[in-house]
Amino acid sequence: MTSREIIAKLKSLSNPKNIEGMKRFAVGGKNTLGISIPILRKLAKDLNREYKNDANTKHKLALNLFASGIHEARILAGMIDEPGLVSEKQMDSWIADFDSWDVCDQICMNLFGKSKFAYEKASEWTKRKPEFEKRAGFALIACLAWHDKLAPDEKFIKFLPIIKRESTDERNFVRKAVNWALRHIGKRNMHLRAEALKTAEEIKKISNKTARWVAGGAIRELNNPKIMASIKK
Repeated sequence: MTSREIIAKLKSLSNPKNIEGMKRFAVGGKNTLGISIPILRKLAKDLNREYKNDANTKHKLALNLFASGIHEARILAGMIDEPGLVSEKQMDSWIADFDSWDVCDQICMNLFGKSKFAYEKASEWTKRKPEFEKRAGFALIACLAWHDKLAPDEKFIKFLPIIKRESTDERNFVRKAVNWALRHIGKRNMHLRAEALKTAEEIKKISNKTARWVAGGAIRELNNPKIMASIKK
């Protein structure tokens, strides 16, 4: 399938009723078609199978899909692109065009978290001012903490001062990502749980409502008996 054919396929799957439901969860930016994630995953699976031995074509398709500006096409782009072909320039360009938290999180989870630039960009983007660019930094931290099972603890301990530094950003999509990153670091193992809780207690002392919210959510989750039972020693 060409990028034009894929976009035509996406448009044929448009569901206006879903668009209204998505709005309730602040999902979807401009040019939203209302296609569910499971349907996009099925299409991505088919495309990944079709281009299994042609990484360059998949990469070009992903670039074209993202450039279309269609919400679901951008999520699909992150599902089919080749992490090894992703450049720093592409990553910086894409996050500058994010207009929805789900596009941000899906692309960080499915693509950017697998890039060789992931740790560098996670740290760098947390300093950005635009809301979704900054969210991308913390979403990437959360995704790395979740998926990079072999990474040493030191890589995540380095993120804790950054989380503390940005814990007072009251913008909804930033504060939620800051909290998400802190919780996921703490759930990697008991050592990082202790370090994350220590950071949360420091954040809790900051005279700021948003910081207290970030800290409180992390402390509650990391002290939850069910969560504690699931954390590796």
